Amino acid sequence: MRTSDLAALAVRTLRRRPARTVLTLLGQVVAVLSMTLFLSIGEGLRGQLRREVQSVGPDLQVARPLPPLLLLPSPTLPESVAQALTVRQRELGIAQVTPVVTEIRQSADPTQSAVYYGLPARQGITALFPRARPEQGRLLRPDDEGQAVAVLGATAARQLGTGVGGTVRINRRARVRVIGVLKPLGSLTDTFTFLPLRSAQQALGTGPMISSVALRLQDPAQAERVAGLLRPHLHLEVSTRSEVLRAAGQVVRSADAVSLALSLVALLVGGLGVANTLLMTVHERQKEFAVMRAVGAGPGVVTRLVLLESALLAGTGWLVGAVLSGPGVWAVNLFTQRVAGLDGAALTPRLLMLSLAFSVLLGLLAGWWPARQAGRTAITRALGQP
Repeated sequence: MRTSDLAALAVRTLRRRPARTVLTLLGQVVAVLSMTLFLSIGEGLRGQLRREVQSVGPDLQVARPLPPLLLLPSPTLPESVAQALTVRQRELGIAQVTPVVTEIRQSADPTQSAVYYGLPARQGITALFPRARPEQGRLLRPDDEGQAVAVLGATAARQLGTGVGGTVRINRRARVRVIGVLKPLGSLTDTFTFLPLRSAQQALGTGPMISSVALRLQDPAQAERVAGLLRPHLHLEVSTRSEVLRAAGQVVRSADAVSLALSLVALLVGGLGVANTLLMTVHERQKEFAVMRAVGAGPGVVTRLVLLESALLAGTGWLVGAVLSGPGVWAVNLFTQRVAGLDGAALTPRLLMLSLAFSVLLGLLAGWWPARQAGRTAITRALGQP
């Protein structure tokens, strides 16, 4: 029997029981949609981080090794490290040394989370973020050093509901006056609150400690060489842009592993639904299979028929789930745009192919046992049933 004939028969069989078929497909669609949405967040963050690292000014970053799952270093580095690097600027071909203080304030409510970023006011925000432009007010200038002032990213200003002339509370002991709001950049920078270095150290209570030192080189192509020269002397982590991106990628991959595990659970539930449907169908069609066997169809034909039904359920479920993933990703991005001013999810061809492979594979595995049982149908016994 030709495969096309078996496929047509499989379609007719599934259409004979529309309610059961639709409910099974619904479980498969939910499973595929869950998997795609979970993993699309990792895809979106990966692309966002890549663009962020490429757009930031420094060629090298000097900091202590980051603990797992952290993207920004804590202020645990002595300021003397920046001073030592300033002394060796000409020798190493360093164009600019920028000490940085960073702190992330996390909250159960994403709109209340904040990223504080302190850097020397004399160098200004554009020293590390060349695309930064004021939409309201102005950027930092040298005489702001030590003053209780801040420049907000576009998303940070919207979340705080304030603008130029407003006040932002950093913590119980520190408040700052807003002197500027940046134009939206469509990146993580939109969530930052920029402070002069000394003001950040005072407000965050870090004392003379900094989080990292950003280095801009006269020749960015020499980043690997300069990093190799600095590591033995500083005994710190000296990272190039590509290494910072890889470290951020590891964080995203860790999140991907959790998302994939949750997705597989959803797919497993969908696969069990397929298996349950096919087992019931096989039980109800004993006589049908016996007649097929009696007129010359071998066990392999019956087995292939049930496997085709399983593949059709899995494939159709994937197709509908993939189509619905578009609006799902749009809804996720609508939320992340409101919260962080960026697209947090991305639907990529790689993600669609991965979900297709898992969906079809699990569908075939779910159909293997029912198909095996169908192929073993005993003709005389099945025909003798009432």
